[in-house]
Amino acid sequence: MMHHETIPKTLGQEPFLHPSAELRDTVFGRYCEVGARTRIVESGFGDYSYIGEDGDVAYTTVGKFVNIAAAVRLNPGQHPMDRPCLHHFQYRSAMYGMGPDDDAFFDGRRAKRLVIGHDVWIGHGATIMGGLTVGTGAVIGAGAVVTKDVPDYAIVGGVPAKPLRERFSFEIQMALKRIAWWDWDHDRLTEALPDFRTLGVEGFIRKYG
Repeated sequence: MMHHETIPKTLGQEPFLHPSAELRDTVFGRYCEVGARTRIVESGFGDYSYIGEDGDVAYTTVGKFVNIAAAVRLNPGQHPMDRPCLHHFQYRSAMYGMGPDDDAFFDGRRAKRLVIGHDVWIGHGATIMGGLTVGTGAVIGAGAVVTKDVPDYAIVGGVPAKPLRERFSFEIQMALKRIAWWDWDHDRLTEALPDFRTLGVEGFIRKYG
């Protein structure tokens, strides 16, 4: 849980970034939040998405309304298993005084971008590998290691992560995608807040579908 003194009373157009977070070449939408000690490299966060403390994110496109718990790794680095050696002296060579780093190695990782849809929940300590797509509405269980694409509205868990069940029936999934409430503006969301709280998914679809 984030300590109360670090949570802003209100979020706005500019993201709330904890002072200890480390960011490089990352773009945020409105109402975003980044927790303590989280590192984010060359990524993008859609409106209303947040990540808790001690996260590690690289080369990832995050949709809107994505809920990322603490200690989550998105697109972690991979060591070269096909080479005679696993060690990073081969590509982080400069720090060992062996000459320039191997930029092509990092470009390969950059090319394996991770894409996460809207309204996704990623549980505490989960890891999602690069080059994958996590569908809109999906839930990733705490501690899961995701090595395959996750369909829209699927709930997955375990190591490696496997499908557990679907959040909603196919008909409900289709209706929610048609409504696409994640694209509503702030005023419309605010107006619909009581319905989000009380109608349940079927009542919500009846009213807005």
